[in-house]
Amino acid sequence: MTSTVARVTQSRLVHGEWIKLRSVRSTRTTLITAFVVTIVFGVVFSMSANGDTTQTGPMTGVSDPLAVSLGSITLTQLIVGVVGVLIVAGEYSTGLLRTLFGAVGGRVGVLRAKAAVVGLTTFAMMAVAITIAVIAGQAVYSGSAETVTLADDGVWRVLLGATTYLAGIAMIGVALGFILRSTSGAIGVLVAAVFILPGLLGLLPESFSDSVVKYLPSKLGESMRALNPGDDLVAVGPAFLIFLAWVVGLLCVAAVLVRRRDA
Repeated sequence: MTSTVARVTQSRLVHGEWIKLRSVRSTRTTLITAFVVTIVFGVVFSMSANGDTTQTGPMTGVSDPLAVSLGSITLTQLIVGVVGVLIVAGEYSTGLLRTLFGAVGGRVGVLRAKAAVVGLTTFAMMAVAITIAVIAGQAVYSGSAETVTLADDGVWRVLLGATTYLAGIAMIGVALGFILRSTSGAIGVLVAAVFILPGLLGLLPESFSDSVVKYLPSKLGESMRALNPGDDLVAVGPAFLIFLAWVVGLLCVAAVLVRRRDA
């Protein structure tokens, strides 16, 4: 009597990662938190809009009602990035990922599976959350600017851009987890790249900062989710492509390091 051993395939790796993502309490809870934060803060920002067209507080200087409803993305991007980090670095800390490498043989396949599951799950959840945030936010918007609907020109493109950006940030978190193999280190780099670096570079001479800052992932995200990107941002089409290059580039760096380093 012979036993049949199932061959490890990419689809089985993806299925396994999907089971882990929805089974592990920390990642499941963090994704749900991102979903709720996107909606609740979007509605709160819209309700707290001034009678004038310009926001104060967390949304200081924002006059576009759609951008106000999407203001929660500033926080959501950090949460989904942390999900990407946790699904990798958390398993490094417990030794589970090293065991997985030994079991499946192909390390890069594990990276692809994690990036795919995190990216697609984040995209699906954030697509729903962002749509709800915009619909509800525009319904309660208290500013004097004209609100928008999903039927208006460019709105669906903005929603797609915002969703793609958040999914990309989650996959960048996966890449950083593999590159640094440390939860605190990867989250620290993520926070610095998204929140701190743009501000620091903005303190440098304008001739340098103006030509560099707009190509950072966070600034590209602003362009991707803007109805009419300003002169200080990259045009929407190139912004999508450059942001994709950031995501793919960091995942490629992670793949090279995963293959060359000891588990």
